[in-house]
Amino acid sequence: MTHTYHIHGMTCNGCRSHVEEALSKVKGVSKATVDLDKAEATIEMESHIPIETFQEALKKDSDRYTIHNQGEHHHHHTKGKKEKQQKGKGTGTFYCPMHCEGDKTYDKPGDCPVCGMDLVEEQNLSATSKEQWTCPMHPEIVKEEAGSCPICGMDLVPMEADSSAEEKTYKKLLKKFWIATAFTLPIFLMAMSEMLNNNPLYDIMEQKYWNWIQFALSIPVVFYATWMFFERAYKSIKTWNLNMFTLIGIGAGVAWSFSVFGMFFPDVFPSQFKTESGAVHVYFEAATVILTLVLLGQLLEARAHSKTNSAVKELLKLAPNKAIKIVDGEEVEVSIDEIELNDILKVKPGDKIPVDGMITEGETTIDESMITGEPIPVNKSQDDKVSSGTINGNQTFLMKAEKVGSDTLLSQIIHMVNDASRSRAPIQNLADKVSGYFVPVVVLISIITFIVWSIWGPEPVYVYAFVNAIAVLIIACPCALGLATPMSVMVGVGKGAQNGVLIKNAEALEKMDKVNTLIVDKTGTITEGKPTVETVGAFNDALSEKEVLQYIVSLNTNSEHPLAEATVKYGKEHNAEILKSEDFSAVTGKGVEAKIDGKNVALGNPKMMEYAKADITSKMKDEAKSYQEQGKTVSYLSIDETVVGYVVIGDKIKETSAKAIKALQDKGIDVIMLTGDNHDTAQAVASELNLADFKASMLPEDKLKEVEKLQENGKVVAMAGDGINDAPALAKSDVGIAMGTGTDVAIESAMITLVKGDLHGIVKAKNLSNAVMKNIKQNLFFALIYNTLGVPIAAGVLFPFFGILLSPMIAALAMSFSSVSVIGNALRLRAKNI
Repeated sequence: MTHTYHIHGMTCNGCRSHVEEALSKVKGVSKATVDLDKAEATIEMESHIPIETFQEALKKDSDRYTIHNQGEHHHHHTKGKKEKQQKGKGTGTFYCPMHCEGDKTYDKPGDCPVCGMDLVEEQNLSATSKEQWTCPMHPEIVKEEAGSCPICGMDLVPMEADSSAEEKTYKKLLKKFWIATAFTLPIFLMAMSEMLNNNPLYDIMEQKYWNWIQFALSIPVVFYATWMFFERAYKSIKTWNLNMFTLIGIGAGVAWSFSVFGMFFPDVFPSQFKTESGAVHVYFEAATVILTLVLLGQLLEARAHSKTNSAVKELLKLAPNKAIKIVDGEEVEVSIDEIELNDILKVKPGDKIPVDGMITEGETTIDESMITGEPIPVNKSQDDKVSSGTINGNQTFLMKAEKVGSDTLLSQIIHMVNDASRSRAPIQNLADKVSGYFVPVVVLISIITFIVWSIWGPEPVYVYAFVNAIAVLIIACPCALGLATPMSVMVGVGKGAQNGVLIKNAEALEKMDKVNTLIVDKTGTITEGKPTVETVGAFNDALSEKEVLQYIVSLNTNSEHPLAEATVKYGKEHNAEILKSEDFSAVTGKGVEAKIDGKNVALGNPKMMEYAKADITSKMKDEAKSYQEQGKTVSYLSIDETVVGYVVIGDKIKETSAKAIKALQDKGIDVIMLTGDNHDTAQAVASELNLADFKASMLPEDKLKEVEKLQENGKVVAMAGDGINDAPALAKSDVGIAMGTGTDVAIESAMITLVKGDLHGIVKAKNLSNAVMKNIKQNLFFALIYNTLGVPIAAGVLFPFFGILLSPMIAALAMSFSSVSVIGNALRLRAKNI
């Protein structure tokens, strides 16, 4: 039998796989499939299983997920969602910086259930868009606009933005660090004074009393400032997700517990554990210094984490809060959230553009550097598109809102950067495999260290054995290994976004680094994608050029192709009358056809004429060839299976294309142009760009086959395109690169999107992927070398040769800085010039 249930609490693919795995393990279930978008689980079972059994299975995995019969939970779910939106403080979405559970997110702050690290809050526009006002006397009064308090009449003041979760975490850790330091420092000084020959402290009272003072001072450190480490250690052992905090909890916990036990029951211990005064040697200073240094490491990590997503924060600053809306001829200042589609907005000099739209009146220059990475302002006039967050130059203009809220380019960029930052690169699998065995192996080495020193160590053997075993536990750092890849990916993705290169996921960066072949489309990729009609001609006297244009425009009013738009625009300029057309259809990669005045009319390339059963004579081909050799596109018009005329369309090559192709070829990448245009036009463009490899008259399926053929020959293929006809090849290629100026279908099929839509962006993407992968490898190398050398040194392998031993306190310092250094290395990518 098969049942379908509603699942509540899933936010990502990580959640989906968790739920699917938990339900599959239930006895009697033959198959469980979970759909994240529908929030549904379809369960195949041998016989009926009560829903309570499934709920119990989910509860064991996590308290986050609940299972319900279809339709039962909908009202509660939407109500909760509404309440959450009304809070409006922070984004409410958290993720693990090590991505232990893939792209899984959490709806409240806390620790990652796998690695124990503090969850990081995602940055997005929802937390920054709305300005609110409050009364200084009555803080419960909150208004959406300035005014006076309804209770006391005082002017309302802007509310201070609520601190982000990461800022709260940092402040909390900082407070605990100062408390830990204040209590640890005197313990450390007392312990170090034992090295003095005539210790002045012993003149005041005996050592055993000083031990009690150390014990009292250690309590706030262990049970308040750093208690979270022990909670995380307990949770990790309970769930068997062993991590860094498992090792710290065991190491520091054993040192502190041993000291307490030694004070209460000194007679249990052999003499070698005792000092000359007869008191058991305590390790309160080791335990508290270790815990305080780990806390320092967490503090530095929290500060560094906030810098890794600085690119998103910079993008968020671009989003304006207010806009000027034209209502009945009057200017009204409104909040961004109040702007609706087709609203007319006024943008003054120096203002940020509030939403995506089109200029309806006026002209200006716009600084788009924050989105495209290009520093030169762009000239804009009527009918040109403008994007949210870009900055107006020195002239006023009116615009029509076409995309608002989460549909704007800026919102989509931020969303894409957040998603990509949480994605996992395949290279991370190595770190994951090592991390899986890491903690048990370190604990085993620690036990072996204790045994070896107990048997072969110098006197007092147990003291040496105990200290070195703790040093092994403390120095090992699985977090450095776990952070190596995600930190570089996060900084790299942000860097790309600031330069107009949008990365869909971490895998795209890794694959782009290996790309050795690039396929480029011609129209809109190499050329401007703004075709213009150069001439219209007739092949016989039966039709005039004006009538040929009339048929061409009448056909193309139904088409969305850029070439069609160019002909319609040309027709309007020449006052061409539009005739009624019926049964219109577009033939992909060939052209268009329809019935006009009862005649079968077709327009397109030679393949379209073949499709329409119209012959192109050699004289016609010769006339067209003279234009094609100049890189122009010629489309033929046929009426009732007879070719009667043609239209010549030019599309200027982008200024950056030649330079970008040369730069890519210098990097050892083979650049191949595939175009649906004819051979002569393609040859003219290829010659201008020094492209040796090109193929013409390519249909979408031909482009797809070409990608497959190259891949079979062992090539790593990137494909750059901007149209619907490029989508199959974009999806099939190892790395699909979409021009941001292109269609949504092309962008959806691609792994990398170039906001500005020129080939120079591919050079940036290649440079970025090289830099990120190099940085990841450096991080992994450092993390592996640190642990490979650190653990044996802590175990005491250098002692027989050089007499060198590592104090657990030095081990804690090294461990704390290992994670910070990995993050620091990743942050170097911010300064990289791509």
